Amino acid sequence: MDKIYITRKLPEEIVEPLREKFDVQMWHSESTAMTYEEIKANAKDAHALWTALSDNIDRGIIESLQNLKVISNFGVGYNNIDVESAKEHGIIVTNTPGVLTETTADLTFALLLATARRITEVEQEIRAGNWISRSPMQYTGMDVFGATLGIIGMGRIGEAVARRAKGFDMNVLYHNRSRKLDAEETHGVRYMELDELLQQSDFVILLTPLTLETKGLIGERELNLMKETAAIINVARGGIVDEQALYEALVSKKIWAAGLDVFEQEPIPINHPLLTLPNVTVLPHIGSASIRTRLAMMELNAKDIEAVLKNKEPQNRIV
Repeated sequence: MDKIYITRKLPEEIVEPLREKFDVQMWHSESTAMTYEEIKANAKDAHALWTALSDNIDRGIIESLQNLKVISNFGVGYNNIDVESAKEHGIIVTNTPGVLTETTADLTFALLLATARRITEVEQEIRAGNWISRSPMQYTGMDVFGATLGIIGMGRIGEAVARRAKGFDMNVLYHNRSRKLDAEETHGVRYMELDELLQQSDFVILLTPLTLETKGLIGERELNLMKETAAIINVARGGIVDEQALYEALVSKKIWAAGLDVFEQEPIPINHPLLTLPNVTVLPHIGSASIRTRLAMMELNAKDIEAVLKNKEPQNRIV
């Protein structure tokens, strides 16, 4: 019987149908992630590996799992997997696109609003007992309605964010590796080169995949192009932004604020400099974290794993 190893504890309602057909083993903890060596050891006989974004599935792991037929990654991104190595070894890689688009766009816009209006900073002030009076400029933020929004990465989620932005009468600019004429016509967005977008936008949202080309895309030079009243929102991948450069830009007031759902190292260390700044709104990589969406993502993983193990073509194949 083919063996499936799952690197995170998942709801039994998702796992049980697989147990009826395969030998399914699953990591026991909801609060602790598996280490690199634990994945290697526990999944050594696996035919299918069901992974999370924080699992480093490199060449070493791929070559050690000699029975492996499929790696199904819980998320749209798959930069945690050495896809080329998987391809060399004839291992199929799948992900979970499509079902998380609207949920992630909701979260993106929520983070934009929270950053603009200093929601978490002000909540902490109240909880600390510091709200003792009112003054005209106390706790003031930036207007979203009518502002200029720059979207870097006009994929499915980018278009979903653009639709929401139109409800706030925002002027929407975008930058993408290629122009999206359909999106321009449908959503009324305007294409711009990266530097011009950074210069004109009141809010910059990062929605591009992490690739060799986008790693460090936003560094000191790019942040210096932004308005002093602008905010940057990252719901893509932490490596797209140079975090040290971002910290320095925020401290020196080169830009006004940042809203971050993703970080170079996740979970972010508690002593990270960005966590010391009141003008940084942070979330723990929860772009797709609604109950319905997470269950739908798991269903995609499960169906693709079953398809491969039954020698059928998976729906969401990357390689």
